[in-house]
Amino acid sequence: MKKECISCKVDISAVNNSVIFDCPSCGKVEIVRCGKCRGLSTDYRCPNCDFVGP
Repeated sequence: MKKECISCKVDISAVNNSVIFDCPSCGKVEIVRCGKCRGLSTDYRCPNCDFVGP
């Protein structure tokens, strides 16, 4: 299954330094972040609990 960045929707298989982790607030949603958005500290929002993180 294709994994895409929660912020920019890019396929993370094509971007270095991408990460996947559980939401730090609710722990119920898998957050996928590409290396570019991580480097730019682009905000993301958990679709379950509305937690916003950089």
